Amino acid sequence: MIKLRRARADDAAVVAEIFLDSFHATYDFALAHSDDEVRGWVRDDMVATQETWIAVEADRVVALMVVAPGHLEHLYVAADRLGEGIGRQLLDLAKRRSPDGLRLWTFQVNERARRFYERNGFLAVEFTEGNNEERQPDVRYEWLGDAEPGGS
Repeated sequence: MIKLRRARADDAAVVAEIFLDSFHATYDFALAHSDDEVRGWVRDDMVATQETWIAVEADRVVALMVVAPGHLEHLYVAADRLGEGIGRQLLDLAKRRSPDGLRLWTFQVNERARRFYERNGFLAVEFTEGNNEERQPDVRYEWLGDAEPGGS
């Protein structure tokens, strides 16, 4: 059974490994920072200062998500757990926390993530040629929230 909870300082190392493993398994381009720099950022910024959630099953962290009001900053699922609905559980939590809508960016080459967001009500609203640290083409998605279109 998957449990969602806020990440704690002692989760930072495993959160960093899920982030890194997922990134390296998904993309054939390098991160803009070294793995050790990413580990420090996850420990000192992501987990310490941002709203970071983790999905835990039997004491194993299997996914992470970072949300801010109106923004989904990161959503990574362990590579061996893709397709099990874990990302959907985290995304549903993000939607509950921002019922008026969410924005997010993903790399254009990440077709699996793009299909996932589109299946879950997100619309692609902007494409860039790489306004990110990795200088890779990306796409901004928006979910307009629970309000009915044209409703009052």
